[in-house]
Amino acid sequence: MALTCKRSAVLVTLGLALARFCSACNTAVVGTSRRPDIPAIAEYFGTKARYEEVNPDLINNILTVHTSVAHLPYGDCTPVHVTAVIRHGTRYPTAKNVRKIRQLYELVLEKSRDSGEGWLQEIRSKWEMWYHDGMDGQLVEKGQFDHRNLAVRLATVFPTLLSKDNLLSDRLRFITSSKHRCVDSIGAFQEGLTALWQLNGTDIPPSSLPQHDDDLMRFFDHCKKFVEDVEKNKTALIEVDLFMSKSEMKRVQEKVADRLQILESDISPDLIEAAFHLCSYEFAIKKVNSPWCNLFDLEDAKVLEYRNDLKQYWKRGYGYEINRKSSCPLFHDLFRRLDRAENESRINGHVSEAATVQVGHAETLLPLLSLMGFFKDEMPLTSDNFALQQGRTFRTSRIVPYASNLLVVLHRCRDTHRVQLLLNEKPLTFPHMSDPAPEYDTVKDFYRDLLQGCDFKKECQLSTNSCKNSSGCGEL
Repeated sequence: MALTCKRSAVLVTLGLALARFCSACNTAVVGTSRRPDIPAIAEYFGTKARYEEVNPDLINNILTVHTSVAHLPYGDCTPVHVTAVIRHGTRYPTAKNVRKIRQLYELVLEKSRDSGEGWLQEIRSKWEMWYHDGMDGQLVEKGQFDHRNLAVRLATVFPTLLSKDNLLSDRLRFITSSKHRCVDSIGAFQEGLTALWQLNGTDIPPSSLPQHDDDLMRFFDHCKKFVEDVEKNKTALIEVDLFMSKSEMKRVQEKVADRLQILESDISPDLIEAAFHLCSYEFAIKKVNSPWCNLFDLEDAKVLEYRNDLKQYWKRGYGYEINRKSSCPLFHDLFRRLDRAENESRINGHVSEAATVQVGHAETLLPLLSLMGFFKDEMPLTSDNFALQQGRTFRTSRIVPYASNLLVVLHRCRDTHRVQLLLNEKPLTFPHMSDPAPEYDTVKDFYRDLLQGCDFKKECQLSTNSCKNSSGCGEL
């Protein structure tokens, strides 16, 4: 059931700027036609994609929800607990990316020639290098809107869990990574709830203030085996390096050089990626179809998306076993919360923790989803199977855009408890299961080996024959 703009008007009276953002979104799409202010390549931006590309209904109304997703097809079922693992909202580029963008801009000013294309002339004479190192991945205004709006939508879908009474009675928990973009995101999420419920900051119980927990939300920093064998290993991303020399990337390089009227040798793969990212930043942050986007067509975007997916696959996904095993702390934390909620619900019908909101990174979600077996393709992603992977399920543009979220919902049904999954507010089924909400005991049985094992200290212990600076780390 879609919410009407009447909902937006209510929020305006509460002093929240959501409606202003909603009205801006109303001009993005008419019917099914893509408007010129949305780049044709927007759905290929990988981890730098807007959340709206995953949920196009939000373009016309940022508060659109489908409350039917909370209703299970088993009759008498009531949600009793939800854990939400959420990525931070839209952010500025990191200082490293800013430096690459600056290098790209200087190259275009110095070496590109007038090709008669208006967009190139616009870059050369009108576009200003407004990014600076101090931005360094900080949350932008759009990122605040991402989380405020998400909070309102989730509270609408699960009103008995994310509720005013539960907040005031100390039944909501908020956990975040210590990174400023995550801290600011969870703050915006709480602002969305307090505005919806007509509260103010002083009404929030001290126990509901966000807790910083990097052991949980940045587990990858604390896994020595991952840090040494993947993060610092110069050959761990060999498939990404190899792809840079493949014909697909060579063709993109030729086309970009031709469009800029420069020599191919002047534009490196790194600068091509910087230009692709620049298009995505301009769109996600400023809501504009930047002239930089004209450097790429759809085929180019698919190649560059695959390049980004290769990186995430080998660094955060199925490429190496330690990538996903590093998320054992978050996996066990999730099931401890479900166990406690199921036990309390079964014994006395009252669950002490109705909802847990955890804000982290794409690097938080991808390993967890991989550990649980989601989006695993039959063939691994490699440098030489781009053509065969066009139908792959491991697409970061669809899985972990800004503000991406995994919701794990425990329902009390007539004779049992069931678990429902939502990814980016859409139903997600467990691997090898067709049931939209299997019984909790069935889910625990499916993950028995991980629940009984997946010991973080053991998995992350650095072996004596560490493969740092060598190939062959981990397992496919």
